[in-house]
Amino acid sequence: MAGKYFDEWQVGERIEHEIRRTVTETDNLMFTVMTHNAQPLHLDAEFAKASEFGRILVNGTFTFSLMVGVSVSDTTLGTLVANLGYDKLVMPSPVFIGDTLRASTTIAELKDSKSRPQAGIVTFAHEMHNQRDEVVCKCLRMALVKRRP
Repeated sequence: MAGKYFDEWQVGERIEHEIRRTVTETDNLMFTVMTHNAQPLHLDAEFAKASEFGRILVNGTFTFSLMVGVSVSDTTLGTLVANLGYDKLVMPSPVFIGDTLRASTTIAELKDSKSRPQAGIVTFAHEMHNQRDEVVCKCLRMALVKRRP
């Protein structure tokens, strides 16, 4: 198990996730089609070329999902009870096919669970950057995490 128990986290602790990912055209196409997102900026090269971006934009929900997914093995793998929600999701810079993304996580808050004494609530501040060190996505993720047995 790679995740950490609630009792093992400290507010302010920061993790630079080792997994980096170069986004491919296939990633964007498959995710966009699987989620029935018909936005032509993600699917139509000619439409995207005529936009202010001049090329296809990677689906933002793919970027968000990748950011959270990359974090799981270092944060909640094997210790998660449930994800409780996401807040303050922003995508300040676009992601393009060929961008290489990396993520980091900072522990923003720790709270005892009132309903489950065997778990606590961890607020993870996730952030994803591209190869130019631009923030492309960030959010808060609240998760119910097991306490050490």
